[in-house]
Amino acid sequence: MNAPPSSDPLDALFAALADPTRRAILARLAEGEATVAELAAPFAMSQPAVSKHLKVLERAGLVTAGVDGQRRPRRMNAAPLAEAADAIERYRQIWERNYRRLDVLLEEMKAVEQQSRKGREI
Repeated sequence: MNAPPSSDPLDALFAALADPTRRAILARLAEGEATVAELAAPFAMSQPAVSKHLKVLERAGLVTAGVDGQRRPRRMNAAPLAEAADAIERYRQIWERNYRRLDVLLEEMKAVEQQSRKGREI
């Protein structure tokens, strides 16, 4: 069963990044703007299929479409990636605090074990 669509921008971002084709498209756009035809060239898929991937990236705010005469070049927008990095950083800080607490607990357990061994030796 599919989950209902979320209105959370991070959900849309991570869903967009979950697909390797979309990540490859973003990697290409990180080098500079490109048309759908240029983006489709390295893939064994049609331009309409690439357009569907672009729509997902656009909904996530990662890609914008410009207008240059008859061309509609796509550009990467890295701002949502910065927001994701901030969210991930918050979790990293939580995990780091938990690891430090675990280190303290393990040191305490080790000290108790050493004291117990010394008591048995006497």
